[in-house]
Amino acid sequence: MQPSPRYEPQLLLLQEPAGLHTPWTADFHDLAYEWRRLFSEALGTFFLVLVAAGGAVVNARSHGQVPLDARVVAPGLMVMAVIYFMGTISGAHLNPAVTIAFALRRNFPWRRVPGYLIAQLAGSLAAAGFLRATFGNVGHLGATEPGLGISAATTTLIEVVLTVGLVSVILGTASGARNIGANAAIAVAGYIALAGLWAAPVSGASMNPARSLGPALIGGHWHDWWAYLIGPTAGAGIAVGFAWILRGAPSPAANQAAQGTGPTQHQ
Repeated sequence: MQPSPRYEPQLLLLQEPAGLHTPWTADFHDLAYEWRRLFSEALGTFFLVLVAAGGAVVNARSHGQVPLDARVVAPGLMVMAVIYFMGTISGAHLNPAVTIAFALRRNFPWRRVPGYLIAQLAGSLAAAGFLRATFGNVGHLGATEPGLGISAATTTLIEVVLTVGLVSVILGTASGARNIGANAAIAVAGYIALAGLWAAPVSGASMNPARSLGPALIGGHWHDWWAYLIGPTAGAGIAVGFAWILRGAPSPAANQAAQGTGPTQHQ
């Protein structure tokens, strides 16, 4: 097995357009700019949860004016927008499962993982708090929960499978073998929308522990909440295993995507 590439994004900047050169993309090791990366993760997750949970909240307040297809497509479009406008700052993970997957894949250092997870949860809590302050505690604040007649075990299994697909798309579009640049955002957004269109009535199609925890904590709706921690985390680990089978050792291009140091980005 070949050793994984070191975290040296400064050696990869020749692949990056000159307009994207900034101090924080030039040296991922420079902790002086870590606050900027963490703020990016918090802000991006805020917008994601605002749309993902907000669709259900506004639907409840408007007595059904936001149809299901709009509620599941909107988060994908928001993820795409966030990746495009600040993916090169933090990598735009927006999801603890994605951060953990990149760390398992050796594209992202484990010592930076806790900060990213805290920032993502903070962004989710802020979004849920904003929705509650604005609309009240309606629609369970968009909390994800199993569909009618769906068991917690089935919900967990669905979240595992959905997250395997999501993380596989993210790792695949960030790899050197299939590097599609910033347009990886389109592939990720498309997957999120597609997963929601068929699986939202079953599990809520969360695929993101931060997205589920924020509304649960602020709204106090804890129905089978653990499924949305175990499912995405397990799915991320399985997807990393698949990545090793499909592509072997991690690539410098994937390091760029995970660290926000190059033009290739993801969810």
